[in-house]
Amino acid sequence: MDVGKMYMGGEWVEAVHGDTWKVYNPATGDLVGEVAFGDGDDAKRAIDAAAQAFPGWSSATARERAKYLLKLHDLVRAHRDELAELVSLEMGKPLREAKGEVLGAADNFLWYAEEAKRVYGETIPSSVPNKRILVMRQPVGVVAAITPWNFPVNMVARKVAPALASGCTVILKPAESTPLSAIRLFELIAEAGFPPGVANLVLGKPDSIGEAFINSEKVRKIAFTGSTRVGKLLMEGAAKTVKRISLELGGHAPTVVFADADLDAAVAGVFESKYRASGQQCICTNRLFVHEDVHDAFVEKLKARVAAAKVGDGRDKSVEIGPLVNERAVEKVMRHIDDARSKGASVVHGGSRLTEGEYAKGFFVAPTILTNVQANMLVCQEETFGPVLPVLTFSDEEEVVRMANDTPYGLAAYIFTQNLSRAMRVAEALEYGIVGVNDGEVTQTQAPFGGMKESGIGREGGHYAMDEFLEVKFVSLGL
Repeated sequence: MDVGKMYMGGEWVEAVHGDTWKVYNPATGDLVGEVAFGDGDDAKRAIDAAAQAFPGWSSATARERAKYLLKLHDLVRAHRDELAELVSLEMGKPLREAKGEVLGAADNFLWYAEEAKRVYGETIPSSVPNKRILVMRQPVGVVAAITPWNFPVNMVARKVAPALASGCTVILKPAESTPLSAIRLFELIAEAGFPPGVANLVLGKPDSIGEAFINSEKVRKIAFTGSTRVGKLLMEGAAKTVKRISLELGGHAPTVVFADADLDAAVAGVFESKYRASGQQCICTNRLFVHEDVHDAFVEKLKARVAAAKVGDGRDKSVEIGPLVNERAVEKVMRHIDDARSKGASVVHGGSRLTEGEYAKGFFVAPTILTNVQANMLVCQEETFGPVLPVLTFSDEEEVVRMANDTPYGLAAYIFTQNLSRAMRVAEALEYGIVGVNDGEVTQTQAPFGGMKESGIGREGGHYAMDEFLEVKFVSLGL
């Protein structure tokens, strides 16, 4: 088995200190790859390569940058099956979801190839007759992008594509659990012909590499998706050199099903939101509020849908729910279930780890529905990040908005109702950056993605993402 390498300055390189890291399939426990495992010294090499490439890339025309991004889009689409297989292999995602993720990544490269041509400036009327006011938007500089394991291709594209389109050069540090898909994506970046140093890949120790990013004066922007705890540490560290920073952090998404909702559509939306990626996404439903008048009927319909979902190795095309990423994730999910049980919750479906037969060597938890849930349970206090759905009841609109907002997080929320006036009132009252109305799958390339409160700073998606990688410069021109 070949050892996967890092990509810096247009070359594939091993770790400075020769360390490697093994990658295992979370569904089977099988060894699926081994990669170079670097540290801060490797990150410094990548930073130097990106800094050296920045003047040339930032001065290239938008049309020229777009040419490379369009080529990369074509390559990602052409290799979508291979990339999807890698995603499923290293993090367990069902192939249907993995392929959708890869196509979403390709769409980002296409979208930002076009956005590169729309970085407009401004002229502002001056109050002084012999002066002109010009406003320019220029790339911020070298960008350090840190991405998570749960969307190991699309999260990369959502950061790298707008950064490159803006004229920035990039160093990517992917999650340790999912380096294989990142390596393959960078092989396609190399094939697309991007100039050396424009896009760089460093693998390895997150603390050491993160410190190198924070301490380097050459790195002018950090873009991070991950836990709120780590995001706060990066934000604090970025203050050392006053770096720009954007953070997409944890979530604790509420879904509200009103009495007038189309229950079948709501079940479909809740299932997609909660159990996609086995509940391992920041925007998934973490608390479900169902109006007391339809609670029993809704839970029965939801139970039937969950019971029909096949759990297993994501490479099986019939599987809808795959494994969790590792043993630590399983332990957290089971702790949440056990805590809820001990405080009076009822297990309507699931509630246990799957360990027999095909599940014996993997990290599987049965998709779970809990009722009689109270606000003091861990499932209502923390982000579970697993296939566990706690159901609470409510009686009126004002009450449920208060309960939904009772959290330090504010990434995504969902509403199911046929009343347009209620939908607008509640959408405006919810303290979340993303609100789905009768929609359980809200992300699109052209739409802004990001949170409020402790769920982050800044936005990815659409033209909003370009602003994260651009500086505004005022030029006062005397005549």
